[in-house]
Amino acid sequence: MFVDFSEHKVKKLLLTPEMAEHKIKQWCAYQERSQNETRYKLYEYGIKENDVNDIISKLISENFLNDERFALALAGGKFRIKHWGKIKIKIELKKHKISEYSIKKALSAINDEDYLKTITLVLEKKLRQAKINDKQKLFYSTLNYAASRGFERDLAIEQLNKLLK
Repeated sequence: MFVDFSEHKVKKLLLTPEMAEHKIKQWCAYQERSQNETRYKLYEYGIKENDVNDIISKLISENFLNDERFALALAGGKFRIKHWGKIKIKIELKKHKISEYSIKKALSAINDEDYLKTITLVLEKKLRQAKINDKQKLFYSTLNYAASRGFERDLAIEQLNKLLK
């Protein structure tokens, strides 16, 4: 979804800057968007760079776009719904070109107690599904799964040791 604009073919839909601004406001009102994906969408509409910058500035000043708000929404949603860990969420936010400050703020908004409950839930589910008899293979298989979900390895090891006792 996030590609270099020079390599991307622009859709045949060409809008005037005024039409694009109206359409993009509706698009941003529907759900939180990052500046990066909004910029990409405007380029898809065939809008020139100067006009894109003007529209982005206007969207920010009218509070249609706010990267910090976007980061909080994405982090909260991916954590609560998809059960992603902080590492995977951080990578996703970086894809959207969100600032380090906003990323830290979004990740700190995740409650530590809920985070521990979630990693435990993810590990328990994986352990129930596993069909491995060797305890060491089971441990490392589950650990790798937790890491692939974006959870910190040391935290996953700590929780796995508690669960496997």
